[in-house]
Amino acid sequence: MPARKILMSKDRVVAFSDGVIAVIITIMVLELKVPHGENIQSIVPLLPVFLSYVLSFIYVGIYWNNHHHIFQAAEHVHGGILWANLHLLFWLSLIPFATGWLGENHAASLPVAAYGVVLLFAAIAYTILTWALVGNHGPETPLAKSAGLGLKGRLSIALYVTAIALAFVNPWISCALYVAVAISWFVPERGIEREMAR
Repeated sequence: MPARKILMSKDRVVAFSDGVIAVIITIMVLELKVPHGENIQSIVPLLPVFLSYVLSFIYVGIYWNNHHHIFQAAEHVHGGILWANLHLLFWLSLIPFATGWLGENHAASLPVAAYGVVLLFAAIAYTILTWALVGNHGPETPLAKSAGLGLKGRLSIALYVTAIALAFVNPWISCALYVAVAISWFVPERGIEREMAR
């Protein structure tokens, strides 16, 4: 006889995740250095770091937004979902490191590829979390009908893999692919909102 899963409230998972994401953003902004000068020329060397911060802030914001949406549709969690959520937070917590390395060594192949690896595994972790939530709630729930396990998610993962490989050929193309994926996710999936409204 299989063991029953102990169902728990989702509130602590959401609160903990919000706190971790807030810390991630704080760490990223602390990496921005104050320019040593008072003219525009003193800012120019900091532009790559600032642009990598902006891209990463958007990515973290996208994950926070979509995390909020899927947990709005969820009613409860179990231990497996807690671990899947921690798996996602682990990869998101590496974004400040990847951002700093990318910003300090823009257009260098290995930092660009490493940034893509972090984005790739964050996307995979988010997919696993979504599968765990859908599996916990059943196929006929609003969450299952609108969880975003479709073409855009699979295409994003494919573009990350492509960008990682291209980083050793032309890092600028890889960066353009990272920006393109971010733009595609900038507007959150509306499916959950529509299903919840019903």
